[in-house]
Amino acid sequence: MRFFCCLMVLLTSFAVQAQSPNFRISDIRVEGLQRVSAGTVFSALPVRVGDSINQSDIQNATRELFKIGFFTDVAIERDGDVLVLVLKERPAINKIELDGNKAIKSENLLDSLKKNNLSEGQIFQRATLDMIAQALQREYIAQGRYGATVNIEIEDLPRNQVKVKVKINEGAVARIKQINIVGNTVFSDQELLDLFELHTSGLFSWMSGNDKYSKEKMKGDLEKVESYYMDRGYLSFKVDSSQISLSPDKSQIFITINITEGDIYKVSSVELAGDPVIDPQLLRMLLLVREGQIFSQILMTTSSEYLTQRLGNEGYTFAKVEGMPEKNEADKTVKLTFFIEPGKRAYVNRINFKGNTKTIDEVLRREMRQMEGGSASTAQIDNSKVHLERLGFFKEVKVDTKEVPGSSDKVDVTYTVEEQPSGSMSLQIGYAQYSGLLFQAGIQQTNWFGTGKQVGFNFSHSRYQTGYSLNYNDPYFTPDGISRGFSLYYTKSDFGQYNVTPYSTNTYGGKVTFGYPISEIERIGFDIGLRNIEVTPTPYSSQEIQRSPYFEDGWIGNNKDRDDQLVKLANRYITYEDYIDSLDRRANGLDYFSGTYNAKPITDDLLREQGFLDKYGDTFNDALVSVYWTKSTLNRGILPDRGASQRLSAEMTLPVGDLEYFKVDYETQFFKPLTRNFTLRLHGRLGYGESYGETDRLPFFENFYAGGFGSVRGFERNSLGPRSSPQETVSAVNSVWDDFNGDGKVGDGELSGPVLFICPAGRDDCVPNKIFTQRVVEDYGRRRGAFGGNVIIEGGAEILFPLPFIKDQRSLQTTLFLDAGNVFDTNCGAQQRNCYAVDADQIKASVGLGLTWISSFGPMQFSLSKPISKDSKYDDHKIFDFTLGQTF
Repeated sequence: MRFFCCLMVLLTSFAVQAQSPNFRISDIRVEGLQRVSAGTVFSALPVRVGDSINQSDIQNATRELFKIGFFTDVAIERDGDVLVLVLKERPAINKIELDGNKAIKSENLLDSLKKNNLSEGQIFQRATLDMIAQALQREYIAQGRYGATVNIEIEDLPRNQVKVKVKINEGAVARIKQINIVGNTVFSDQELLDLFELHTSGLFSWMSGNDKYSKEKMKGDLEKVESYYMDRGYLSFKVDSSQISLSPDKSQIFITINITEGDIYKVSSVELAGDPVIDPQLLRMLLLVREGQIFSQILMTTSSEYLTQRLGNEGYTFAKVEGMPEKNEADKTVKLTFFIEPGKRAYVNRINFKGNTKTIDEVLRREMRQMEGGSASTAQIDNSKVHLERLGFFKEVKVDTKEVPGSSDKVDVTYTVEEQPSGSMSLQIGYAQYSGLLFQAGIQQTNWFGTGKQVGFNFSHSRYQTGYSLNYNDPYFTPDGISRGFSLYYTKSDFGQYNVTPYSTNTYGGKVTFGYPISEIERIGFDIGLRNIEVTPTPYSSQEIQRSPYFEDGWIGNNKDRDDQLVKLANRYITYEDYIDSLDRRANGLDYFSGTYNAKPITDDLLREQGFLDKYGDTFNDALVSVYWTKSTLNRGILPDRGASQRLSAEMTLPVGDLEYFKVDYETQFFKPLTRNFTLRLHGRLGYGESYGETDRLPFFENFYAGGFGSVRGFERNSLGPRSSPQETVSAVNSVWDDFNGDGKVGDGELSGPVLFICPAGRDDCVPNKIFTQRVVEDYGRRRGAFGGNVIIEGGAEILFPLPFIKDQRSLQTTLFLDAGNVFDTNCGAQQRNCYAVDADQIKASVGLGLTWISSFGPMQFSLSKPISKDSKYDDHKIFDFTLGQTF
């Protein structure tokens, strides 16, 4: 190519010289341009109109035009006094085709090509092909694919264009066979290798990929080893070298790391230098290093961060604090000096928001704790970021503080947010043996049209329940953060086929809510509402709901007719001994006349205790008041992994209503980072309810239930705790037999005087000294008859960990969990089953794996559980469970 260019220059020079040794340019004409602009040519051309040029000038002009790299041929001719440039452009790249790449995305490879001046639309230069192939190979070597090859082919296209075909053979990933550390005497190889992200091939390496060599990972691992030594006083530690060698087939990697440990250094003194600005004694309280301690790099850097943050809180946003260790080789000590450069106190000029495509600025601005015009505080700027994250509207929040151009004491603070779905439209269809076809639909928007207001409507229908609800809440009803909302609801429920004791309810009501922030992390609230609930028992309702058999006006019956009138059986009773005697006399053909047995009137004290509906009726109008207190330091509103939260609530009916009771509920959760990837979550719940005034126990429809999602996974929803007592019936016997024909056999019309009899002492199938009754069914089974209780105790521990191969973990949360808890009752019925006062031996527990995913279809939860507590015949296990919704 160089020879060809020189030859062209020489021939052009001869041509011009043959015409004239010198001439003055009156005009310049360019020929042959297709994509290159004339301006580009004239800017590179060293001669202008009006210049007098000779052979040397033309040679120089030719060289300059070749230098810009856009032309394969340059010819300079003369047409009278006009200088004619005849140019031939290099071909343009019409298309770049990548073939064979799977491990690295095409976008990443095209970015690498672009950095090497090869992209669609650019001028093609063959001289760069080798450089391009090497650049792509480096991309694969960085992933440990040392056998990767790259071939580039050029295809000519019409109109002076070319197609670049890049054919890639990625090869196999080289696996780490061995890692050797040379020079360590204080810490073992295994102790140091445990710090590494890179490992030799193991059983689960195919999942984690930790045996794939990466230059970036190797650099990070060496830094971890250095930090490990420096944090333990080895101030002179250094990595001398690291060698990477390959097996002949390039499938295995051998790593050798040479280190020098050095000696342990102790801190001889700690000084502050520079301009502390604020009281040095206050700054010294933030220092984690002390005289006489073994030197630790992490304590030094953390102390620098604390000092920087403290200065930032005072408005010195651009303060710099650097810890500088000064070694004394003789006595192996180090003098530590923190040099402080505060800079000027900064004030916030503007607070800007980016990325809030849906949420209006006002919603974000009212969460700001840093004010415009005020002294810039690092703590307040970060606190504002946390408040934005807690809203739950954004997947990610970033903050950037920049100096205002032309000003040394003003900054602009910019919060960049990434919106995420803040509303959910749930749609669930399913089938279960105990509830039949299930259908549920609802809309819940926590950021209504970007205003931050919460609006929701829900509808649900199944064999056992139909419900409607409408709710609204304005979290900033007043500028200082007082919230106000309301909700209306209607629910029609029939629990006869559900896994609780059979009964049905019609409930409607509404309430108004208020909330007030008492600090940055605490809030109190107040609700007041009205409710009407009508309870309808079923023929299988438990004794705790309605006593069976029925007793009205001195008569006993097992059922009622369509007009709700009692079908009477008897109103008198005899003793058990008289009942047995009557059976013996009949067996022996001996009749018994009226008055033989003393039949007495039945009174209420001879029956079981009245059920709740027997005492208080079946329709209740109540006024409810509730208060709550919350405290939260969680880092996010959805899927948090840092901080803690608490909620204490109390609900009470006012004496003006039909019922008098109260409920107290406390919930808490706490997150503690264990490592960079693992977080411990502890959570618990305590609840207690009781009656007061003229109501003698907590209404059964206000009982606590446990089991299922949000409670103790591994058990059917609401299935734990006390079970109900089944319905019972009576059978009448006859207190009179008149054997009219004297045949010693019972004939038509001879029996009369229906009575009941008393259950004797010592029998377990009835209540002694009460009217003898029999259960309608012996057992409801596992899926029916759950009654709940007035005490709930729940708790658990979870280990949060990231899923492998998932780059964006912000919408996922995977856990290993231990759940425990149960429901108890302090007022268990005499015959109530599986009912206990608070008893640690009755706590149910399970372990398992859980997954929560905030998907485009909405929140999805999965759990795989195994109960580990002592089993009982009432336990209803559920190994796999999931919920699903749709998000918009």
